[in-house]
Amino acid sequence: MDIALFSPSSLFANEDDTSSGEEDTETQQSFVERRHEFPGMELIIREFSFHQLNANLLWPGTFAFAEWLVQHRPLIEGRHCIELGSGTGALAIFLQRLLNLNITTSDYDDQEIEENIAHNCRVNGITPVLPHIKHTWGDNFPTSDPDWDLIIASDILLYVKQYPNLIKTLLFLLKSYKPKDNESQPRAKDEPSGGQPFSLPRPSFLMSWRRRIGKEDESLFFSGCEDAGLEVKHLGSRIYCVKPRENTTDGDQIVNSEKLYLA
Repeated sequence: MDIALFSPSSLFANEDDTSSGEEDTETQQSFVERRHEFPGMELIIREFSFHQLNANLLWPGTFAFAEWLVQHRPLIEGRHCIELGSGTGALAIFLQRLLNLNITTSDYDDQEIEENIAHNCRVNGITPVLPHIKHTWGDNFPTSDPDWDLIIASDILLYVKQYPNLIKTLLFLLKSYKPKDNESQPRAKDEPSGGQPFSLPRPSFLMSWRRRIGKEDESLFFSGCEDAGLEVKHLGSRIYCVKPRENTTDGDQIVNSEKLYLA
């Protein structure tokens, strides 16, 4: 198996690329360790040279999202968070180290991904390792009463055919959310653009999308969210917030989501 000699983020020679992209140490035939620059810290991340589920490497959205989250940290401090499509676990590791964020990683039901995230946690000084959930979008979620008030993800819209499954998972996490007793504190406010204050709802999905697959394809995800009874807000810098639409009844959401899945 060929070893990857570059990070895909190095293909984007622009402001989105904040990784050093330096190859460090080949740990075994199917992995390579690289040092990546995140805001205020360097992380050592072991990446697959190849993985059939595309959970192998870091992409520009991860670094851009990290920058944005640092600039708007009041929005996420103290939140109970789960990351969808964690891949290597780099973003979750960064946020845990920077903010001591209570964060759970998740990705496909794949043992190699889980073991690699655990490895990256240990290499970067996180022990015990971050909790991890193996879950394939669209399948029944392993937890029946999710209590994550913030869901995050970066660059996960690559596979258009998976949008209905992703939205189905988001609907469950957002609509089945059960707040903890200590989560009654006021919503943190920030000013992401134009000086307009913004409160990040509980629960909500915060996503960075930097890869280019064509506007028509990526718009299918956002229109699918709207059809399923979710509200999409663009916060600038290709950061999006998705939350349940307040004026939509549960029955309307079920009908709309069924239409989406049957399309």
